[in-house]
Amino acid sequence: MDSVSQIVLGASVSMAAMGRRVPLWQSALAGAACGTLPDLDVFLDHGDAIRNMTLHRTETHALLWLTLISAPLGWLIAGLFRQPVGWQQWWLAVWLALITHPLLDLMTVYGTQLGLPLTDYPYAIGSIYIIDPLYTLPLLICLAVALWRRGEQGLRWNRIGLTLSTLYLVWSVLIQSVASWQVKSDLTRQGIPVDKVLVTPTAFNTLVWRIVVMAPDRYGESYWSLFSPRRALAVKWQPRGENLFRDMKGDWYAERVAWFSHGFYAMREWEGRLYIADLRMGEDPAYTFTFDLGSPEQPAAHPRRIASPRPSLKTAFSRLGARL
Repeated sequence: MDSVSQIVLGASVSMAAMGRRVPLWQSALAGAACGTLPDLDVFLDHGDAIRNMTLHRTETHALLWLTLISAPLGWLIAGLFRQPVGWQQWWLAVWLALITHPLLDLMTVYGTQLGLPLTDYPYAIGSIYIIDPLYTLPLLICLAVALWRRGEQGLRWNRIGLTLSTLYLVWSVLIQSVASWQVKSDLTRQGIPVDKVLVTPTAFNTLVWRIVVMAPDRYGESYWSLFSPRRALAVKWQPRGENLFRDMKGDWYAERVAWFSHGFYAMREWEGRLYIADLRMGEDPAYTFTFDLGSPEQPAAHPRRIASPRPSLKTAFSRLGARL
């Protein structure tokens, strides 16, 4: 999720855990810092764009490592604020602020390797977009009111924010299940295989869902709306470039993107250069993560990410309205 959501979530869960043991602003400040701490790995440069993408949300998002670091971090925070509260109470608050970060990231489609060091599998539920105001705003507003009201009234407002935001996550999973069932039923009626189908929300909402269908030699995109659930899906097909991927067999970069995207990738050749895109984020023809792999004769030693044009907010909301 975006940084604002993670900061506010960390502050809220830390405040809820500490209660009235310390001033609310102190628990909120400590939680906000811990809530954003795992994302500092974005400042690490691993040498190329593909490594930077696939090594984000790794060790700093692993539940085991975050659990181990929570104790000394709680001790440091207890010493910093010098309140008559044992570091054990801070430990719980810090631990919750840390682990809720990767658990919230898990809800997006990107991929979070929270099982390290036992497994590097990039887990992703994909039921919420990376920025969703309906998740963040109730949490942010209730946190602001809690800090203003303070005391028991403040804690009550904070609990309301956590409850509303958590219920929204539950809603996102439920509506994703409904959308998946409707989509697969419709695709089956059209004679389209449903072995590999991705259903994930479009920007800023959980009402319109983007569908990606993978076939051996092509992939298709479509959209499903909660307001017209029984409308037949209009699938737009594109070549997948599987022959290009076979020619790159053994290339670490191509295979890394294929692994990280759970098979939702496509390759194309343009002006003598090979490009691979993670189809889970963005939409045709502009995908968030598209990489230049070099030429077939001379693969790139350090693949670079191709900047994809982002639509303006006016265009984005215009598309959303049409798809609704």
